[in-house]
Parts: sequence; C-alpha cells; structure tokens
Amino acid sequence: MNRYGQQAKDHWQRTMPARVRDLDDPEQFFTTMGEELEAAIEELARTLAGPTPTGEPYLTRVQRLNTARFEAEGQVLRGMLLTVG
Repeated sequence: MNRYGQQAKDHWQRTMPARVRDLDDPEQFFTTMGEELEAAIEELARTLAGPTPTGEPYLTRVQRLNTARFEAEGQVLRGMLLTVG
C-alpha cells in the first residue's frame, strides 16, 4: 500500500470506522485506492506543470515541478475527502 492508500485508510478509520469494518478486504481496497490516487495526482501534476519552457534553469524547473506536484496532491486528496462519506 502506498502513502496515499495509507492516508485514505487512516482517514476512513478516524471518520468512518464502521465502513472500514464492513469492507471485505480493507488492505486490497486501500491499496487500489492509493494506486488510483497516485495516478490521478501524477496526471494532474503533469497538466499543472505544463511543458518545459525553452532555456528554463534547472532549479526553476525543479521548483515548477514540485509546486505542480504539491498542488495536484492537495486537489486530488481534497477531492477524495469530499466525495467519501
């Protein structure tokens, strides 16, 4: 299970323990959820980062990519929290 699956599992256990208990295979459920979240974050981060500008300095590129990743994580994880419940 990746970190996104673990975060989802922790959140569900705090906010919806009965739903977690009702899952047939919680480990597989949160493993799959984590993989789906990771894929969504990767896709959104690429979109937010956009193409590499010609001549972009290395550190500027790293900052742009990190910012896009951070924003994508926030959007996707907030979306997950808002749609579950």
